[in-house]
Formats: sequence, C-alpha cells, structure tokens
Amino acid sequence: MSDATDAPVVPPMPENLPEPAKGRRWPHPLVIGLAGLVVGGAVAGLVWGLVGSGAGTSPGVSKPAETFTMKGNVKLVLSLSEALQELSQGGQCVPRHSGPYTDIQEGATVTVYSADGKVVATGALQQGVPSATDCTFPFAASGVPEGSKFYQVEISHHGKVTVSSAEARAGKFTASLG
Repeated sequence: MSDATDAPVVPPMPENLPEPAKGRRWPHPLVIGLAGLVVGGAVAGLVWGLVGSGAGTSPGVSKPAETFTMKGNVKLVLSLSEALQELSQGGQCVPRHSGPYTDIQEGATVTVYSADGKVVATGALQQGVPSATDCTFPFAASGVPEGSKFYQVEISHHGKVTVSSAEARAGKFTASLG
C-alpha cells in the first residue's frame, strides 16, 4: 500500500508568469492560405489574358490562323436500275449493296488536307438527295485553317480531289463518284 509520502511532488506555480514576447504575430494560417489563393488566381488570370490576347507572343510568331467551314457536295452517279430503286424507296438515297461505293452514304467520312498533305479538318456526308441520275450528298467540315494554297478532299477512302483555296472557302467543292 502506498502512503501519502510516496505521491510525486509538484512544484508550486510561480506567481509572476513572464509576459509573452512582444513583436509581430503571424496571421491565422487560414488567412495566409486565402491570400495565396487570391494572389495565385490574379497571376493566372493575368497570364491567361496576355496569352489569349496575343500580347505575350514573341515577334515573328504568328497567331493561330483563322478558320472556315468547307462545304460541298459529293455526287454518286446512279445506273438506271439504281435510279429506279431510289424511286421505289420513296425518293431516298439508299446505300449500294455491292461494288466499290457501298460506303458512300450518310455519315461517311470527309477528310480535308492542306497543301502540305496534313489533315486539317474532318466532316461527314449528310443525307443524300436523289435526282434522276445521281444522289447528291452534302457535307460540311469545320475548322479548316485559312492560308493554304489549295486543299485536298478525300471522301471515305476514294482518293483525294484538289480544290482551290477560293473554291473551298466559297463552298464550291463538288466531286463525282461512280
């Protein structure tokens, strides 16, 4: 059994505690964090504004080229039997079941190339409009950059057709298949 004399002795508290050191106190960490966010956001906004306006570009470095939407038509020439089939289908262009142009239908890929052969835009054939001799599929390819001497357009995998820059911008591209 322990007796009262075995209890640890705690020294008495001094009566005159020293004052905390006088001087600058740092703000609360939350205030520092919020100030950092504000300053960081301001710097990011300034950089974004300079880059977006072109003010931060170096001399000799051009801005991105303006773009346009190339529009055109692809005509799929029909045989007499195919033309009769179109008429029997209620005047709608129907996909061919055989031959090299079975892929020429709504949704087929249109690829636009620049004069140096780089892919610059893609689009798709829209629903075909039949006539007595062909089905005409309109298309649009957006984001074509200005400035190429000419463009080449490929419908699905059927080879490239060259179009002048002026005709491309004016929406005067036309190709015939079949």
